[in-house]
Amino acid sequence: MDNSITEKSPAKINLFLKILNRREDNYHNIRTGITSINLCDEIEVKPSNQFNVEYRGAFAPENNIFDDCIIKKIFSFLNISPPNISFSITKNFPYQAGLGSASSNAATVIKILENLEIINKKNIFDYTDLGSDIPFFLNQHDSLVRGRGDLISNIVFPKYFFLITKPNFNCSTKKMYDTFIPSDFDYNVEEDIEEINDNDNGNDFEKVIKKLEPDFNSIYNKMDNLEDTIFTRLTGSGSCIFSVFENKLKAENAKNSFLKTYPNLWVAVAENNNIKL
Repeated sequence: MDNSITEKSPAKINLFLKILNRREDNYHNIRTGITSINLCDEIEVKPSNQFNVEYRGAFAPENNIFDDCIIKKIFSFLNISPPNISFSITKNFPYQAGLGSASSNAATVIKILENLEIINKKNIFDYTDLGSDIPFFLNQHDSLVRGRGDLISNIVFPKYFFLITKPNFNCSTKKMYDTFIPSDFDYNVEEDIEEINDNDNGNDFEKVIKKLEPDFNSIYNKMDNLEDTIFTRLTGSGSCIFSVFENKLKAENAKNSFLKTYPNLWVAVAENNNIKL
């Protein structure tokens, strides 16, 4: 490559998430509705005399190093040597938060590498073992996702405006699944996704996080009781909580109200718009 390339790497919201059962391979079958939002990391790729990954931005890791760097794992997963290019990733939204940070970054890098013909294009589901959300981000469409992330149906969700906040703790997806007990499997797979704003059609991980994190309930309840809130949910396996509003102004007003109670928490207003990679 001769010039630098910069691409957006969007966050996602799980509008609902239901855990159906544990599989024989120890993964779980799920049913979830996912939409991408206009809250994005940025990934710059440029020529270099060696392979390098660096992080910057508000949510860059300490010393700009991830011990479990998803970009490096792509090349190990494909069993190829990393090329002499440099990746600079500006982290604009939290990781370990249910927003799909690592999977989105991986999908964006995969698309860049394919466009540069550094790697061959593969079926999106070939990347499921690298990250269960990667096929969603490669699919680039509102989706109903089932299985362990390897069954995707394109759908179109309504326009949503989100107020998103992150409590001062992270959530390990593995720990959340390990803590989820069989008695919590209570979902009817025939439930209609059109009832997405039904309080019963929420996120099963809320049952887990309420047990693990005492501060979660008060933050969740504050979000849910903000003026003009349509519904409030946990996204992914957490820890981010989002509330839905009918327009951006109402979401911004709710943000100002929320910050009066929780001035030190990260908050953002976003909307779903199917950003293309």
